[in-house]
Amino acid sequence: MVTVLDNRQPAGVLPRPRHPEKAHRPDNATMVPKPDWIRVKAPTSQGYHETRAIARSNNLVTVCEEAGCPNIGGCWEKKHATFMIMGGICTRACSFCNVATGRPHALDRSEPESVGRAVAAMGLNHVVITSVDRDDLDDGGAEHFVRTIRAIRAAAPGTTVEILTPDFLRKPGALETVVAARPDVFNHNLETVPSNYLTVRPGARYFHSIRLLQQVKELDPTIFTKSGIMVGLGEERNEVLQLMDDLRSADVDFLTIGQYLQPTKKHHPVIRYVPPEEFASFETVALSKGFLVVAASPLTRSSHHAGEDFDRLKAARLARQAAA
Repeated sequence: MVTVLDNRQPAGVLPRPRHPEKAHRPDNATMVPKPDWIRVKAPTSQGYHETRAIARSNNLVTVCEEAGCPNIGGCWEKKHATFMIMGGICTRACSFCNVATGRPHALDRSEPESVGRAVAAMGLNHVVITSVDRDDLDDGGAEHFVRTIRAIRAAAPGTTVEILTPDFLRKPGALETVVAARPDVFNHNLETVPSNYLTVRPGARYFHSIRLLQQVKELDPTIFTKSGIMVGLGEERNEVLQLMDDLRSADVDFLTIGQYLQPTKKHHPVIRYVPPEEFASFETVALSKGFLVVAASPLTRSSHHAGEDFDRLKAARLARQAAA
């Protein structure tokens, strides 16, 4: 397994291509300074270093590091981490993402058990498992997700499992395989509004992702479904509201909305830093549209406070059923 933790690229990793951008920026332009509400302190706590040590000792990749998540200090201090399975090299080159792109290595067949051991060692009540896109695999990595879910439940029977999956595009039967393992939460992020897909998420298809989430509910209505987007990529407010409607048409339970942060100058630029009051407005509107839970703030990320949010999901579902 290759873990990319600095600016060096392991063998076989392709340089990230430049992507067309909605707003022209000269090559020597500097990145837009972050406003005060988006700044976070560098992690230094003992809990952070203990979590880091557990990940290292089990040879695991975390999306917290790979994606440069701004919440890593707070989450790791509490021993919350999102494990990224199937290696640290993605087969796609989305312009927002800081994960390395290239030809992945063979799957580590011992990885599911390593994840299970780490979850048990950290004493997690709830764990999030995500992955790189593995378009090179016949099933897109579906069976590896299943093996990881099973390994976690064997090592830590009381831990609830949330998965954040790729879209399994052109991988027949992959979704059904994963749903049959019955994760507690099935998350698949739309990332942005459809008009941005060619520049932000060129390897994906917006309505395929909507349909994927809808199929989860058709296959097993008891599984909570979840999706998230970033704002600040040049989207219009009405596009975000239409995206909410599209997700509700697929019966998605939980929506997350966070501020896009540009990892490097070569990535898609931040078109706008959205102020906190607009996130509060998005949350109000989304709840009125029928989502069970909404998390919207500049620093919101898919797996941030995932355990607490799972408790909120269960309580909201019970309240809705009682009111019906």
